[in-house]
Amino acid sequence: MTETATTAGLDWAAARGMGALADKMGIEILEFTVERSVATMPVEGNTQPVGLMHGGAYVVLGESLGSMSANLHAGPGRLAVGLDINATHTRSATSGIVTGVCTPVHLGRTVTVHEIVVSDDQGRRCSTIRITNVIKDAPAAG
Repeated sequence: MTETATTAGLDWAAARGMGALADKMGIEILEFTVERSVATMPVEGNTQPVGLMHGGAYVVLGESLGSMSANLHAGPGRLAVGLDINATHTRSATSGIVTGVCTPVHLGRTVTVHEIVVSDDQGRRCSTIRITNVIKDAPAAG
């Protein structure tokens, strides 16, 4: 991955935005290309009543990364939308930030599959998310 590719991907993501939910949850993109996307999210504000990171928060991070990555792959005039998502939570973060690393499993013309590994500050895997997106023509403007 080149610095130019990373910069272009970050510029694309910044122009498009991650959406209101991702903004509310404090998701920040660090790296963004078709081959690899990385974002962080604070644990604080995204917990269950008992102080553990909410499983749904892991999924929001994963879906945000996977869907955005699929849309970058889809290209102009095309739109990727979620078809299926699943998650396995193996550890609960209680403080700090979590980091999601999204990599493609399959990048097709009409279907993408991405795996997102979410780890805590100590690098321990907390959740593994897999998202499948279907790519279709974007609706006409107007």
